[in-house]
Amino acid sequence: MSEVLVVTYSYTGHCRQLAQLLCSQQGWPMAEISDSRPRSGLSGIARCLLDAWLHRRPPIHYDGPPPAQFDAVVLVSPIWAYRLAGPMRSFVVRMRDELPDVAVVSVMGNSGAPNAVAEIGQLLGRAPLLSTAFTSREVQDGSCAGWLQAFGNAVQKAEESPAVVRPAIWSPQAV
Repeated sequence: MSEVLVVTYSYTGHCRQLAQLLCSQQGWPMAEISDSRPRSGLSGIARCLLDAWLHRRPPIHYDGPPPAQFDAVVLVSPIWAYRLAGPMRSFVVRMRDELPDVAVVSVMGNSGAPNAVAEIGQLLGRAPLLSTAFTSREVQDGSCAGWLQAFGNAVQKAEESPAVVRPAIWSPQAV
């Protein structure tokens, strides 16, 4: 069985709730990213928006094991202004050389998840293994549970499947 780590950043608590559910469904450990400087009040909301719009990488704390010890890491992050949340951006940049296969779960008000997944792929220099997204409402009312479990099962299955290797004669370099 593959070892998978779930890493989450949560501003409102929705991402933490979703990550805890995924961990309980799959038996995976969870690690958390937190802000070095609290985001409270209107100034905190303004910082969230500026971090998103300007692609800033705010200082963070990471509380968890080294990601390199795992076969895969599932990143659970909010969407801010249709973009990846700044603290998750900081984590991906800081840990990019230690991250094995990455899967992405986004939590959003309405949309923006494809932008976040594309940005993570760009920051890593490779596409995420799998991705999915849920609205905050789906997390709050629990209607995401079945889909989240299916996503977790797909991550586990993808990690346990042997890599597909094509014959050298099909490779463009063989010509």
